[in-house]
Amino acid sequence: MAKPPVFEGEVAFEAPNGGKPGSTWYKVHGNLDSSMPALIALHGGPGAGHEYLSPLTTLHERYGIPIVFYDQVGCGRSTHYREKSGDTSFWTFDLFTQELDNLVDHLKLRKDGFFVLGQSWGGMLGAIYATRHPEGLRKLIIASSPASVPLYVVGNDKLRSELPNDVKEALERSDHESSEYKEASELFYKKHVCRLDPRSADVEAAFKNLHDDDTAYLTMQGPSELVITGSLKDWEGWKVAHDIQVDTLVLNGKYDEMTDICVEPWVKAIPRVKWIKFENSSHMAHWEEPERFIEACGGFLSA
Repeated sequence: MAKPPVFEGEVAFEAPNGGKPGSTWYKVHGNLDSSMPALIALHGGPGAGHEYLSPLTTLHERYGIPIVFYDQVGCGRSTHYREKSGDTSFWTFDLFTQELDNLVDHLKLRKDGFFVLGQSWGGMLGAIYATRHPEGLRKLIIASSPASVPLYVVGNDKLRSELPNDVKEALERSDHESSEYKEASELFYKKHVCRLDPRSADVEAAFKNLHDDDTAYLTMQGPSELVITGSLKDWEGWKVAHDIQVDTLVLNGKYDEMTDICVEPWVKAIPRVKWIKFENSSHMAHWEEPERFIEACGGFLSA
């Protein structure tokens, strides 16, 4: 079988109040002239980069769906804004939805339509994007994303309560740079973020991207998955989710840091929605149960 075409590019993007010229790096797996609409993949973080979403290329191999990966500004190969650390007026949903719209227009996807899959933070972004009824959006997949950050915290508190006492004590310390805290966080991540051992190089790339530039993550999320102090701490996306007018698939894992309590509000609020839960996965079902994940997404998108 011939390898699908893969091409990379950059599109200029003038971030509002960015103070300098910017650009978004992207990679397309497949032919955008295909009879199937393209799927745009929105990575998590913010700041995790596109690499860990690489299993989505199987959707092209099996269903003929072209895949558009990109690094959101602030990470990877796109423009970085380290000088905007702590600037909550810069790191906003508007910034990232404008960047996404800019990419859609550059790739000329409006006429034939496109799909969006957002994972973790990317699902929050995808949901808000869908509420704005962008021209051409056909379907949405929200993968392991909270509809409510306060409920995400409630769910995480329960997960933490089930950890060994010494791990719980380490996680309660305020020094998030200490070796004890980092080791305890890693134990949590192995249970509730990615249960693969060892993790793949592409998954490790997400952690590397966040380590290389945590500006957006620190500003919007906080110092870790377990400490939410950023601008998203009070976010309640479900309150506007009734404005999502496209068919939507919501996904999470049995062991996911995105527990049912913070995912279910999507299902109650979105008019046309289906919820699938992966019984052997945490936060990265696309790695932990790739066959079932691809089957679920491919079946939904091709129906």
